[in-house]
Amino acid sequence: MAKKSAPKKPWEKSMPEAQFSFMRDILVAPSPIGLEAAMSYGVLKPYFEKVKPASWGIHQFKGNAGIVLDTHPDDDTDMCTVMVVGHADKIRMQVRSISDDGKIWINSDSFLPTTLIGHEVKVFTQNPKKPGDFRILEGGTIEALGAIHFAPPEMRSGSKGISPEMLYLELQIHGDKAQAQIEALGIKPGDPIILNRPIRRGFSADTFYGAYLDNGLGCFVCAELARLLSKKQLKNIRVQFAIASHEEIGRFGSRVIAGELKPDILIGIDVNHDFKAAPGVSDKRFSPLEMGKGFTLTGGSITSAQLNALIESAAKKAGVPIQRGVTGRDTGTDAMAAVLASVDAAATSVGFPTRNMHTISEIGHTGDVLACVYGLEAAIREMDRVGLTGEDLRAGHPRLDQVKAVAKK
Repeated sequence: MAKKSAPKKPWEKSMPEAQFSFMRDILVAPSPIGLEAAMSYGVLKPYFEKVKPASWGIHQFKGNAGIVLDTHPDDDTDMCTVMVVGHADKIRMQVRSISDDGKIWINSDSFLPTTLIGHEVKVFTQNPKKPGDFRILEGGTIEALGAIHFAPPEMRSGSKGISPEMLYLELQIHGDKAQAQIEALGIKPGDPIILNRPIRRGFSADTFYGAYLDNGLGCFVCAELARLLSKKQLKNIRVQFAIASHEEIGRFGSRVIAGELKPDILIGIDVNHDFKAAPGVSDKRFSPLEMGKGFTLTGGSITSAQLNALIESAAKKAGVPIQRGVTGRDTGTDAMAAVLASVDAAATSVGFPTRNMHTISEIGHTGDVLACVYGLEAAIREMDRVGLTGEDLRAGHPRLDQVKAVAKK
């Protein structure tokens, strides 16, 4: 009689439509840098309030729209605190100036200018008669040359590319006094512009694509991790599920959160790269991270070797697929928040391989995202089981002067 195959784990299954829809709601929330409340307050706070037990609390902040769901908001003991951080801010374009021919010149921020041409966008501006009253303009696109016929020969041949100074927002304005028409709409320098491409399922199994996987996916992991941990409450570990702001311009939101709440452990959750599929980088010998092979765990920089070992061991014990990556001086993620805020915490960075980062067609794998959720749940429950303390972290640093030699063959 044939043996029955083991039931599939959540990260091995196709993501249920309701869960995928929630992930889409997070990613589509209009939350450009400095205006993150659409995601943090509009989507995630209601979800946190829905799944949290009555004893859990939510922290909010004065200078940014970050929020933190806290399993023990009133605890004043030395209970070990684990903070997991996703960031709600999206890279955006901004209006720079308006010329008399109706061109709305913009900057490209962290986008490659070439990747923006022709894409539909959303523009957020304020009522000129009522500052603070935000409005949305849709139907515009990002352009640069106007037509191939106007491009110099070197651009036609591909030997020269699009520079940031060429980019403008096209709102199809025509007629007399084009500049005045635009200014009457309230458009002014500094207004944010974001790409308009909600995620959808991809052609290949368990894939999806669209804009702003960076880093709504980290916020999705925080939310789903909170839901899982709420089902069986923790006894020995305090967890803070943080949704940070301003990551894309220097991790400014997460360092404020870390400075305010002072966790013992900080885990940044962010997108990573599918280096195996990245074009033209084979000679750089990047870590062979690959989409569909599990979540990523980073070594190097300020990451804690003992924390990484704990996460890796717990994930492997639970059967969660995991990949090891490496970074140099800076993780480039919110994992740096504690050290940037001068807070003593063991830290690391986790994530998931993606393709086409910082474009309108970023690609991810639902299995990798769910692996991150369940890998972190396994790690935190193991910390709770052993009753991990701050003193354990102080005493647990690896001693390379006490290692055993590997026997020669």
